[in-house]
Amino acid sequence: MNSSHNADKTRDKLAELLKLAHERPLDTEELALLNENAVGFDATLGLRYTHIARGEVRAEVTVNPALLQPWGLVNGGVFSSIAESVGSLAGVVQAGEVVVGVNNNTDFLKSVKAGVIEARATPIHTGRRSQVWNVELRHDGQLVALSKLRTMTLG
Repeated sequence: MNSSHNADKTRDKLAELLKLAHERPLDTEELALLNENAVGFDATLGLRYTHIARGEVRAEVTVNPALLQPWGLVNGGVFSSIAESVGSLAGVVQAGEVVVGVNNNTDFLKSVKAGVIEARATPIHTGRRSQVWNVELRHDGQLVALSKLRTMTLG
């Protein structure tokens, strides 16, 4: 099989899981399957989803040297990227169809050098054509960044 065919199969598998999450929270095995088949930027970040359900998505990233600025702090773009991924996936689960981020406003509150960054997306507004998500990013329980993500439904 060629890599294009494998990529299509992986995307189909992920789409099935997200449709399922529109109906009910994913269980541990389903989360593991989704994480094992991570593609694109989520895979590059090392993003690992820990909870996926309508109304809430949680994920975590273990800080590694590739995510740091030259002076050893997590790059602000990493926080924005985590928020974009987690909030967009929450939007897909909520809408039951593809959504894309159209605005991401992230405030950086504290620096992080190592460890795990946890993200939690919850809805502020879930309309038919657009959504607004609040994404809290925490390290050792402390709020380190706060994002507001607006998404638009493509369907």
